[in-house]
Amino acid sequence: MRYGTQVEQALRRAIIADEVAVHFQPIVDLIDGSIQGFEALARWTDRELGFVSPAVFIPLAEERGFIDSLTETLLKKAAETAKHWPSDMFLSFNLSSAQLIDPATGFNMLAIINRVGLDPRRLELEITETAMMSDPEIAAKVIDELHTIGIRVSLDDFGTGQSSLGRLREFAFNKLKIDRSFISEITVDKSSEHIVRAILMMCEGLNLKVIAEGIETEEQAEMLRSLGCRSGQGWHYGKAVDSAETFRLIEAQQAAQFGSRSAYIVTPGSHDLP
Repeated sequence: MRYGTQVEQALRRAIIADEVAVHFQPIVDLIDGSIQGFEALARWTDRELGFVSPAVFIPLAEERGFIDSLTETLLKKAAETAKHWPSDMFLSFNLSSAQLIDPATGFNMLAIINRVGLDPRRLELEITETAMMSDPEIAAKVIDELHTIGIRVSLDDFGTGQSSLGRLREFAFNKLKIDRSFISEITVDKSSEHIVRAILMMCEGLNLKVIAEGIETEEQAEMLRSLGCRSGQGWHYGKAVDSAETFRLIEAQQAAQFGSRSAYIVTPGSHDLP
């Protein structure tokens, strides 16, 4: 049996059995380190196959036509957790290329979070440049519909895809995420530093917020701060954690900021959380 077929069959079973988990990586304010929100990331460990990378099973689900059911499962889990975070924290969730060219995407996303009870204004959907360019006209309509219902949209992995800068004017993005390939070299390669500086200046002119991805060292964080970048994520600030750990991170932040006054934070044991 081919590996791809084996993974597909196992993944279909895992979705039905609710075995695909969601972990969350904190997105922070680079000035004070406070958590602004979390990006939801799919995690799957099969009993026979072991850990399977999202880079393998997400494209497979798209190719074989069951990405919608996987997305529904993951977004429902993520939203169930996020609705108990403080109301000023957002949930970032990756939208697949197949969904970006599906006119029903806006309705489907809203239906899922409405059933869960998450405010649409707290959801940010991430799309990639490559996905956006597969059918720009339909993608633009989907993005407009998402904005209409209050969902924000971020352009992920900026600098690695196929879009032109002119596309940033045509699509109503709220945020732009600088790809980790630039951040990893920002302290040792002048060209990477200049590229990041140029992206930040451009986004300021376009009134776009920016998140730097893949921050692994304090030196990188300091460089980004000096260039005017306010938000970021990466191992330096925390790896992806399960839902229960997000509450511990939030409570620790609350305790540091307000002493013991963290009563409004909901703890995992108080609700039926995933």
